[in-house]
Amino acid sequence: MAGIWAASAFVYVALIAAYIWLNDLKLKRLPPEASSLSPHRWTRETVKEEYEKSGLKDEHSLLEGKLPPQTGRRYIVVGGAGFLGGWMVIHLLQRGEDPKRIRVVDIRPPQRQDLLEGPALEVDFVQVDISNAQAVEAAFAKPWPSTTSRSESEPEPEITVFHTAATIRFYERHPDLLPLSEKVNLIGTQNIVNAAKAVGATILVYTSSGSVAVKRTRFWLWPWEKEPERFTQVINDDEERLPTRNDQFFSNYAISKLKAERFVRANDRTPTGPVQEEEGEQKVLRVGCLRPGNGIFGPGGDILVSWLLTKQINPTWIPTIMQSFSYVENCSLAHLLYEQRLIEIQSGVGRKPNQPDIGGQAFCVADSGPTPTYEDVYKALNLLSEGQSSFVYLSPTLLLGLAHLVEMYYLSRHFLLTSSYPLFSYVGRLIPPVEGEIIFLQPSMFALTNVHLIFDDSRARLSPEEGGLGYEEGGACTTLEGVCKVAREHMSRGGVTEEGTRVFKYEQPSLAFDLAGAENGVVEVVKQISAGIEAANVLN
Repeated sequence: MAGIWAASAFVYVALIAAYIWLNDLKLKRLPPEASSLSPHRWTRETVKEEYEKSGLKDEHSLLEGKLPPQTGRRYIVVGGAGFLGGWMVIHLLQRGEDPKRIRVVDIRPPQRQDLLEGPALEVDFVQVDISNAQAVEAAFAKPWPSTTSRSESEPEPEITVFHTAATIRFYERHPDLLPLSEKVNLIGTQNIVNAAKAVGATILVYTSSGSVAVKRTRFWLWPWEKEPERFTQVINDDEERLPTRNDQFFSNYAISKLKAERFVRANDRTPTGPVQEEEGEQKVLRVGCLRPGNGIFGPGGDILVSWLLTKQINPTWIPTIMQSFSYVENCSLAHLLYEQRLIEIQSGVGRKPNQPDIGGQAFCVADSGPTPTYEDVYKALNLLSEGQSSFVYLSPTLLLGLAHLVEMYYLSRHFLLTSSYPLFSYVGRLIPPVEGEIIFLQPSMFALTNVHLIFDDSRARLSPEEGGLGYEEGGACTTLEGVCKVAREHMSRGGVTEEGTRVFKYEQPSLAFDLAGAENGVVEVVKQISAGIEAANVLN
C-alpha cells in the first residue's frame, strides 16, 4: 500500500513539474506577432557605441535645446516633487520659465538634488493630499509672489496645470478594493480640475496611463494551447479598443485612471475663472491627456532601470517579454508639446493654417526606435555596470502560483477586517498584514508584465498640421539612449543611484510600476524560507 501511495505521489509531482515546464515554455516564448515588429535585439557593440556617445554629452538633460519655447505663463505642477513631475519642473526652468511662476503641489517635499539647488530653490512648494478638496483649492488659490518681469499694471499671466500625481495600487483587482484607487486617482483628479477652474487656469494636461488599454488575459494554459490569449497587444489611441468591463482591465489602477481621464476630457472647453468684466466674456479650460507607454524610467530615481542598477542580483521571470518603454524626458516633452499645441489653438499665435483642434483628446507616447525586450535591457545594464547588476531567471508559472497565494492572503485579511461581524474583524486584526515588497507580487502584476505590449504613438508623432503633437519633431530619444544615460549617471556616482520615490502614496503613472519591487519581494520570500522561517511569517 505504501508503495502505491509513493508511486501515486511521484506521478502527481511529475505531472505538476511537467505542466510547469510546458507552461513556462509558452510564457517565455517571443511570438512572431511581436518579434516581427522589432526583430533586432541589442548587441554588445550597439550598447557600447551608444554609451560612448553619451559620454560626449555633458548636459544633465538629453533634450537640451529641444524643448518648446518659453511661454511666461504660471505653472502648477501637481506631483512635481516626484519622478516625472520633477523632470517637468526641471524642463520648465531649462527653457527659461520664471521659478517664481512655478508651484509644486505634492504629498511630500522634493528630495532630488536637482530640485534642491539653483533656480529650483525659488520654486514654491505646497504640501497637499489631493484627495482633500479644500486643501487643493487653498493650494491653487495661494497668492503668487511678485516678479520683476511684470509691472503692476500688467495682468497676471495665465495658468497651466500639469497633473501627474497618482496612487499606484496596481496589485489590486478585486472590485471591492476599487475605492482605494479612486480616492486619489479619480476624486483627487476631480479636485484638481475644480480647483484649476476656480483660479481660472486655461490649460490642463493630465498624465493618464497606457495601462488603461491593456486587456487582462489568462496564464494557466491548457496543454493544447500555444500561448495566452492577447499575448501580443499593440496599444494605440483607438477608443473602441479600450476595455469595457472591470474584469477586462489589468487592475483597479487602470480602471481608476481611465475614469479620471474621461472626467478630465469631459471638462474641455468648460468655463474657467470669473467672468471678465471688461469684455463680458469668460475664459474656457482646454485640456489634454497623455498615456505613457511601459514603463517610465530615467535619472532622478525611477523604479525600473535605476532600481535594477542598485541591486547586485535581480530575479526576473520576463526576459523574453517585449514592451515599449518611456524615457522620462520624452514623457515630459510630450506634456510640454501638448501644452504648446493647446496654446496655439487657444490664442491663434503660431497656429498653422488648417491646424486641427486636438483639445480634449488622449495620446499614447513612448520612446523612439525599436521596442526592446527586457533581456535587451538586462544585458545592457549588466554590461554597463561592469557586471555589478546581474539577473537570475525564474519560473513564471511558479511565481504566478505564489502570486495567487499572496492575493488570497491579502484579500482574506481585508474582508475579515471589514466584516460587520465582530468576531471576524477581531480575527482580521490578529492576522499579520502583507508587508514589504512581496505585496506587489499578485496576479495583476502578471496581467501587465507577462504580455508583449507595443505602443503605437504614431498619432502623437504627426505634425500639428496633421493633428499630432509634433512629438517626432520634438526629438524624443530612444530607449537605448535613455538606458545609457541612466547607467552613466549611476556609475559616475560610484554605483549609487539617486534616491527616488517608491510606490507607496503618490507616484507618476507608469506601466512598469514596481516590477523591481515585486522581484525583490521574491528574494525576501526565498531568504526567509531558506532561513527556516515558518510560512505564516513569510507574508508578515
